[in-house]
Amino acid sequence: MLRKFELRELIKIKNGKDYKEVVGGSIPVYGTGGIIKYTDSYLSDKESILLPRIGSLKNILYVNHKFWTANTMYWTEVNKEFANVKYLYYYLKLLNLSPRNTGSTLPKMTFDTYYDLEVWLPSIDEQEKRIKIINQIDLKIQKNNKINDNLFIDFLINRCLTVH
Repeated sequence: MLRKFELRELIKIKNGKDYKEVVGGSIPVYGTGGIIKYTDSYLSDKESILLPRIGSLKNILYVNHKFWTANTMYWTEVNKEFANVKYLYYYLKLLNLSPRNTGSTLPKMTFDTYYDLEVWLPSIDEQEKRIKIINQIDLKIQKNNKINDNLFIDFLINRCLTVH
């Protein structure tokens, strides 16, 4: 049985910060397009869903490590009483956010446009069962991608760069 929520009941949205002054390091700084640079500072070390504020609205990201977000990206604290973070991430990835765009030139989302989203979730136990299955599939996809990368490198070295 699914339960209806407004996203505001499931997450607390936090603003990203300017990253231009941060010192280099190994912690990723995320913007709407992905990793921008690396720093030695972080905004959070908790599992989070990163939501685009300005730019491509499709680039919702999941992180489970220390991170910094630029001011083009929101980060979230998830209410784990009702939502598995990774499950909610996959759910949000499926949504078409374009109709909720509040920008005129660049696509833009505000706290309220996110908070007002209607979300239907199964029980937390059911979410966790489904995520176990999805995680197994993800691992297989990652393994296949690594094999494909190795095959491509092998092809380049053995076929294209070798002089006969």
